Amino acid sequence: MALAGSAFFAVACNGPFLTGALAGRAWTELATWAFAGAMLLLLASLHFLLLSLLLFRPFARPVLAVLIIATAFATYYMQRFGVYLDPSMLRNVVKTDPAEAGELFGWSMVPHLLIYAGIPLLVLGRYRVAKLSLRRSLTMRLAMVLASLGLLVASVMLVFQDFSALMRNQKELRYLITPANYLYSLTRVLVDDTREARAARLPVGTDARLSSSWGKRTRPALFVLVVGETVRASNWGLNGYARQTTPQLAALDMINFRDVTACGTNTETSLPCMFSAVGRRDYDETRIRTSESLLHVLNRAGFQVLWRDNQSGCKGVCEGLPQQQLDLEAIAPLCSDGRCLDEILLRGLDMIVRDAKGNLFVVLHMLGNHGPAYYKRYPDAFRRYTPTCDTGELRKCSQQEIVNAYDNAILYTDDVLAKLVNFLNEQQGRYDTAMLYVSDHGESLGEKGLYLHGVPYAIAPDEQTKVPMTWWLSPGFLGSFGLERTCLGGQALKPWSHDNLFHTVLGLLQVDTNVYAPELDIASACRR
Repeated sequence: MALAGSAFFAVACNGPFLTGALAGRAWTELATWAFAGAMLLLLASLHFLLLSLLLFRPFARPVLAVLIIATAFATYYMQRFGVYLDPSMLRNVVKTDPAEAGELFGWSMVPHLLIYAGIPLLVLGRYRVAKLSLRRSLTMRLAMVLASLGLLVASVMLVFQDFSALMRNQKELRYLITPANYLYSLTRVLVDDTREARAARLPVGTDARLSSSWGKRTRPALFVLVVGETVRASNWGLNGYARQTTPQLAALDMINFRDVTACGTNTETSLPCMFSAVGRRDYDETRIRTSESLLHVLNRAGFQVLWRDNQSGCKGVCEGLPQQQLDLEAIAPLCSDGRCLDEILLRGLDMIVRDAKGNLFVVLHMLGNHGPAYYKRYPDAFRRYTPTCDTGELRKCSQQEIVNAYDNAILYTDDVLAKLVNFLNEQQGRYDTAMLYVSDHGESLGEKGLYLHGVPYAIAPDEQTKVPMTWWLSPGFLGSFGLERTCLGGQALKPWSHDNLFHTVLGLLQVDTNVYAPELDIASACRR
C-alpha cells in the first residue's frame, strides 16, 4: 500500500513540480531524461518514507484514503490557479470561513476528483492488510524506512549538481511537491499557532502619548483607515489605468500613491505585517504575530479604536480591542449567501461617530475584490464592463471576462470610498477628519497562468504585490496637524510600501512614542 501510494503520488500528483523542475531543458538531451527519472525516483522515495512512518495496520486504509482525497483537492487548486502550498497558504486554508471556502468549489472539480480520488480509492478498497507479528512488523517497517532513505539519497546524488542548483535558485518549487508540501506546511502552521496562542502578546509603544501640540486643537480627530481586499495597483483608475475604475474618487481631492508594495500576497500575511512596527524590511512572522499592533499603540495614546469587518477577521491585529463582524448581520439587500456588500461598513457609522467621546480611529476591513467570485462583489448597477465572468470557476471564462468582473468590483469600491469621504466631509464641524485607503495585496487574473493570490513572496508577480493607496485629508485636518498639501502630493510620486503605514499613521496623528521612525513616515517632510 505504501509503495503503490508513493508511486501514485509521484507520477500523477506532481505535474506542477516536474514542469517547474524541467523548465528550460531540452527533451532531445539524454541529461534531461536522466534528471526527470531522478526526480520521479526522489518523489516516490520521499513519499514512500512518509507513508512508511504514517501507515499502521489498524488505520492504514483510512489514513491513506484521507491523504488521497486531500491530495486530489490540492492538485486541483494547484493546477487550476497556480497556487503554492507553503505555510502562509495553508494558514489561509485553516483560517478561511465557510462562505469564502464555498466560493472555491465548483462542478468542474468533479471530473478531477473522480480521477485523482475516485479511482485510487477503488483500488485501495481491494487491499487487505494482513496481521503480522510485532517483531516481523517492526523489521519490515525498519527495512522500508532504510530502503526509502537509501533511494532518496541515491536519487539526489545521481543529479546532485543540477538538483542543488534548482533548490538554491528556486526554493519555492519544494512547495509543489505533493502531498509532502501540505503535510509539512500544515504541521508548521499548527505548531506555530499553538506556540503563538500560549505566548503573551509583546507590548509595543508602551510610552505612547499625544504630542504637546494637541493642546492647541479645538476639535478631536476622526481618522478612518480602510483596508482594501485583493485590489491590485494596475487596475486602479487613479493610477492611470486605461479604464477609469475610480471616477468618483477622481472628482475628489485625493492624494493618490501609484507605487506601493504590499507586505505579502495573502491576507494572513499582509494584515498583521502592515499594522506592525516590524514590516517586511525586517520580516519576522513569529515576532509580528506575537506583538501588539498599530491599533494598540493608538489606543494606549488615548484614541478610541474600533475594527469593523466585512471579511475574515483582523488576524490578531485588533485582539483585545472593540470589533464588529458585520458579515453576520443579514441586512437586505446588502447581504446574501453569507456575504455582504461593502456598503454595510458605512451602515451605523454615523451613530458610532455621534456617540464617540474624544479622538476616534476606525478601521473598515472590506470584502473588496476577493476572488474567485468577483461578480458577487458589486450590485447590478455597477456591472459596467461586460461580458463578465459570472462563476467562481475562472478557467471557464476568458481573461477579458474575468478582468471585466474584477474592474466592476473596483468601481463599487470607488463608490463606497466616495460615500465615506462625503460622510467625513459632513463631520468637519465637530471633527478634523481623514481617510486612508490601502489594499492588503493584489491579484493575478490569468497572467502567466496564475489566478487569485498567495504565490510565495520571493517569486510573486507585481500583480500580487503592487497595491493602490489613496488619502483624503480634510482642510481642517491639514491645518490642525500642520500638513502641506502640495508637499504630500509630491510624496505620492515616490515608491512606498506597507512598511510605512505604521509610522505614517503615528506621524499624521502626532503620537509620540519610541517606536515611531520618522524616516518611515511618508508625511514627515511635509509637516510644518
